[in-house]
Amino acid sequence: MVLASDYPFLDVFWTMFIFFVWVMWIALVVMVLLDNFRRHDHSGAAKAAWALLIIFVPLVGVLAYMVTRPPADERAIMV
Repeated sequence: MVLASDYPFLDVFWTMFIFFVWVMWIALVVMVLLDNFRRHDHSGAAKAAWALLIIFVPLVGVLAYMVTRPPADERAIMV
């Protein structure tokens, strides 16, 4: 009858932490995909390759994209 005794406070905290990290990860992947498709300096094949890399190997793809993309001020000049 008492559910709270089987689920201590630290377990609740840990579950909430994992949930919010998961939400932040999904948001980061979506932002990277949106940034990829908004770029004007990539060809269609490059956009497709980045998208496939991000979808099939998300951790490596997102980190590689974030490291290799040019800074925001250089991209504004290119447009």
